[in-house]
Amino acid sequence: MFEKVNPTHPDKVADRIAGAVVDIAYEMEDNPKIAVEVLIGHGVCYVIAESSADIDAVKVCKAAHKIAGNKIAVNFRCVKQDIKLAKNQADGFRCGDNGIFKGVPVNEEQKALVKITKDVYNTYRSDGKCILDQARLIICQSNADTEKLRKKYPYAEINPIGDWKGGTDVDTGATNRKLGSDMADSVTGGGLHGKDLSKADVSVNIYAFLKAQETHKSVEMCCAIGDDTVDGRPYSEIVEIARKYICSVGGFEKFAEWGLVR
Repeated sequence: MFEKVNPTHPDKVADRIAGAVVDIAYEMEDNPKIAVEVLIGHGVCYVIAESSADIDAVKVCKAAHKIAGNKIAVNFRCVKQDIKLAKNQADGFRCGDNGIFKGVPVNEEQKALVKITKDVYNTYRSDGKCILDQARLIICQSNADTEKLRKKYPYAEINPIGDWKGGTDVDTGATNRKLGSDMADSVTGGGLHGKDLSKADVSVNIYAFLKAQETHKSVEMCCAIGDDTVDGRPYSEIVEIARKYICSVGGFEKFAEWGLVR
């Protein structure tokens, strides 16, 4: 059983804005320390960040408007990272979180649902989600031609409650609320989005997921804040593996569009 949402779902809009703010921090510093939370809906977007970089509010507003539309009123608040926590990273990369992490190979059913979700999204570019289990394929897509979807996916349940508008005008979105869509069976604790690479929630989650895809086996690992080794590897190596992956998908905002299960 698996649910996949597309990049215009309100929760993914929040993830994407958080990712865009992290991208801004990386434009300013090679290794910024940043954590961002976003709440958006009904014409307002709240962005709260802790950051080592002095983030330009104008750039944040432009990024939010690019992703969510110019009618959104953006409220941005940024404070410096806690001094004591900052010292934890002063002499090199150490885990920025306590946490448990799991990587699970993506199965064929999940790959199939990602393809369906992307095919529908590429046609309508509107808020939507799909669910697949052994018995049911459910496709909910706002601002879509329901009858055309029924012809294309005759065995699916299409818009079970009828046509709907969707988007942040009728729903709210918050950062890291769709981790099941982003990680499938690999979901454990921390969220993927709105954080720099020093955070284990980002780097160890990515590392565990990639290791599971490579080995075709489930993996589990844990870390404590301040650890310099995870899974028998220097944490700095894990950070670089995650950095390479983020670069390969086009940055943190692009990463937030589809998550790890792409």
